[in-house]
Amino acid sequence: MGEVRYSRPPGGHPPQTELLTGRAVCTDFYAVIPGLNMRDIVASRLPGWERTRLWVLARPLTGFAETFSHYVMEVEPGGGSKESEPDENAESVLFVTHGKAVLQATNIDGDLIPGSYAFLAPGEQWSLSSTGDDDCVFHWIRKNHVKSDLVGIPSSFVANEQEIAPIAMPGTAGKWSTTRFVDPDDLRHDMHVNIVTLQPGGVIPFAETHVMEHGLYVLEGKAVYRLNRDWVEVEGGDYMWLRAFCPQACYAGGPGPFRYLLYKDVNRHAALWPNPG
Repeated sequence: MGEVRYSRPPGGHPPQTELLTGRAVCTDFYAVIPGLNMRDIVASRLPGWERTRLWVLARPLTGFAETFSHYVMEVEPGGGSKESEPDENAESVLFVTHGKAVLQATNIDGDLIPGSYAFLAPGEQWSLSSTGDDDCVFHWIRKNHVKSDLVGIPSSFVANEQEIAPIAMPGTAGKWSTTRFVDPDDLRHDMHVNIVTLQPGGVIPFAETHVMEHGLYVLEGKAVYRLNRDWVEVEGGDYMWLRAFCPQACYAGGPGPFRYLLYKDVNRHAALWPNPG
């Protein structure tokens, strides 16, 4: 699939000479966190994770991104965690963009490299160690699994995007495609984390409006993205939250492909609340 490039948070701290004006925005329907905003001062730490920092890009908030959290983890060589997930109902997706790590879980004991994708089932106990000469950077998307006795619990697995052929959207001549790590017909899964690719000039040709929440991390390229009533410019390293039913569309600007890691909640009934008890 050719050379693959992945963006990452720059860290550091901007000089006093930089202008305050930026592209960050948070509205009732969406938020944009530019990559250049992911600096040292907004990084976080987690108990049990050694030589590690992270940027929290999404977390459950009433009326907004209610179903998931999204971290970008940066683990120094030799760092990691032996007990990574504190919530026994949480399922996770890890997607590695830089460096190397060893992941250990039930039926998993192997190396992660850039492009590696790991799904970790709810209740899975797992550990991760950074093993390369440079930092291991990976996305960690977490969701409380919505159990259905009709379909059962999905199993943990590891894949790599470079071994999966993207699926072109109908009628686009390959201008718009999706790399899927989970079969859409496998209803055990209640979240999908895919990679969407638009070639220069490719478009999402209508304002999608649907029940799924979205988290989008731009892996590479640039585009103008429609969010509710606004068109915003985004580039590699930027992050977008979209609440349910927020209209969205996209026009890829080139000169190279525009690619993003996409979270969405799927395959379950809409929760009815408040619960009358």
